[in-house]
Amino acid sequence: MFCFAKILWDPFVGAAAMLVLFETPAGFALFKVLDEGKLDKVEDLWKEFTSVESARKIVKLQAFNKFENTSDALSATTLLIDSKPSKGLRKFLRAHCDGETLAVADSKLGNAIKDKLKIDCLHNNAVMELMRGLRNQLTELIAGLAVQDLAPMSLGLSHSLSRYKLKFSPDKVDTMIIQAIGLLDDLDKELNTYAMRVREWYGWHFPELAKIVQDNIQYAKVVKLMGDHTNAVSLDFSEILSEETEAELKEAAVISMGTEVSDLDLLNIKELCDQVLALSEYRAQLYDYLKSRMNTIAPNLTALVGELVGARLIAHGGSLLNLAKQPGSTVQILGAEKALFRALKTKHATPKYGLIFHASLVGQAAPKIKGKISRSLAAKTALAIRYDALGDGQDNSMGLENRVKLEARLRVLEGRELGHSAGSTKGKPKIEFYDKDRKKGAGALITPAKTYNTSADLVLGQATDPTTKKPANEQEGALLKKRKHEEIEPTSTEKLSNETPADQAKDEGEKRKKKKKKMVEADDISLQIASEEQGKKKKKKKDAKQEDELLTPHPLPKEEPSKKEKKRKQVKDEQAPDDTAHKKKEKKKKDKGAH
Repeated sequence: MFCFAKILWDPFVGAAAMLVLFETPAGFALFKVLDEGKLDKVEDLWKEFTSVESARKIVKLQAFNKFENTSDALSATTLLIDSKPSKGLRKFLRAHCDGETLAVADSKLGNAIKDKLKIDCLHNNAVMELMRGLRNQLTELIAGLAVQDLAPMSLGLSHSLSRYKLKFSPDKVDTMIIQAIGLLDDLDKELNTYAMRVREWYGWHFPELAKIVQDNIQYAKVVKLMGDHTNAVSLDFSEILSEETEAELKEAAVISMGTEVSDLDLLNIKELCDQVLALSEYRAQLYDYLKSRMNTIAPNLTALVGELVGARLIAHGGSLLNLAKQPGSTVQILGAEKALFRALKTKHATPKYGLIFHASLVGQAAPKIKGKISRSLAAKTALAIRYDALGDGQDNSMGLENRVKLEARLRVLEGRELGHSAGSTKGKPKIEFYDKDRKKGAGALITPAKTYNTSADLVLGQATDPTTKKPANEQEGALLKKRKHEEIEPTSTEKLSNETPADQAKDEGEKRKKKKKKMVEADDISLQIASEEQGKKKKKKKDAKQEDELLTPHPLPKEEPSKKEKKRKQVKDEQAPDDTAHKKKEKKKKDKGAH
C-alpha cells in the first residue's frame, strides 16, 4: 500500500515543541521531535535512522489515529491528494495539537490546516529528510504495525486510489456494450433463419399466407393460433391482424391449394413458432438493455448516431477509450477497411463512409451530399466520443447541440432555408436577379461569356454539292432575266407615247437585237459557270485521291482500261462539243419564233 508522510518543522522556533504528521495505510501518526539540534545537519540526518535505537533518540510516537475501513482510508487519502484535511484528521489534530508546531510535507496542506485549525505549520528540506527516515523505520517506531500487515493494506489502498485517479466506475464498463451488440446481431441472424424456416415449412400446408402476412412475428403468431388452415374461419385474429388482412386470410383459407398436414407436423411447427416468439421477446429486452447502457456510458455518441451505430463503433474499436484515440477521418471509414485497402491497392476512389453510413443523419441526406455529411458527422462524433470517455459530464447536451448544427448544415447543403416559419413575410424566399457572370459563394465576377461574332461568317457564293448546283444556276438566270425585263418595260412604255409608227418599228427591231445579244451573253455566262464548277470538281477529286493515297500505305495497282472503254470515251468527247452547239442553235430558233 501507499505510504506518505507529511511533516512541518521550523528550526527557528525554540520554545514550542514540534510534531510531525505522518500518514500510513493504517492511519495517521503524530511523532514528537526529541532532539531538534540534529535537524540542523540535513545531509547527515539519514545516518540517525540507520538503526532503531538512534531513530528513537530523534522521534517518539505521541498519538495514532487508525482508519475504520478501506472506504475511510480512501476518502482521507483522496482529500490529502487535493491538499485538504479530512474530518477525522481535523478532530485528531485538535485533540493532540495544543500550541505545538506541526510539520507537514505538503505546504498547501499546511496552509489549509493553518486556516481552519489555527495551527502553525512549517516546511523545509529537513522535513523531507526526516520523512524518509521515518518511512525506513516505520514498523519499529509504531507498535502493533507489522510488516506482513502493512503490505496488503498498502496494496488495497493503492488499487482504490488508482481507480479514483482514473475515475473508474462500474457504470462505465463498455465491455457489456460490446457483448450486447454482438449478441444482438447474432439474434437477428438466428431470428431471420428460424422465421424463414417457419414460412417454408408451413407454406406446404397454406402457401397463400406468406403473401397475406409479411411480418415474421405476426406470421408465427398466426400459425401458432390457427394450426390447420381449415380452422381460420372460426378463429378471431383481431389481436394480431387488421380487419382487412383478417378477412383476406379467411377467404384464402377456404380456397387454399396447400397439402394436408398431420397433427404431429403441426405440433412441431408450433414449437418452432414458440422459439421465434421467444427470441423476438428476448431481442426486444436486449435492445432496451443496450439502449440504457449506451445512454449511461456514451450519451453524446448516442445522441449523434444512435444506440446501434454507436455500439457497433465501440465494438469495432475495441473499447470506448481506444475509439477516443482515433481521429475523425478514421471514425468516418471505420468498418470499411477492406474497401479502403482495395481502393488503395487498385488506385481507385477510397470509401466515404463505413459503419457511420447507417446513422440517421447520413440516411436523410441526398446521394450527392452523403460524403460531406458523413465527414462532418465523423468529426463531431470523434469529439463526442472523447468527451464521453475522458470528460466529467454525464449529460448529452454536447451531442444534442452538435446534432442541431449538423441538421442545419444538411438543410444548407440541400438548399433549404432555416429558422423561418411558413407563411410569414420574413420566411418567404428572397428572389434575386440572376447574374450569369457571378460565381456562386465567392461573390467575385468572372469574365462575361463571349457572344457569337457574325462578322466572322463567310458566305459562299456557290454550293459545293453537285446535285444542287444546276437548279440553283437556273433560278439565278431566271431572276436576272426577270429583273432586266422589268427594267426595260417601263422605259419602252414611256417612249411609245412620243414616237411615230416608223420609229416604233425601228425601236422594236433594235430591242429584239438587244434581247438576242443578252440571251447569248446569259448563255455564255452559264457555260462559264458550268466549266468553273467542273474544274472545281476535278480539283476536289484529285485532292480526295491524294488523301486516299496518303491514308493507304500500300495502294493496290489500278487496272488499265480496255480498248473498248477507250473508244467509248473518245466518242463521248467528240459528241460533247457538237451537242452544245446544237443546243445553242435550237435556243436561237425558239427565241425567233417567240418574237
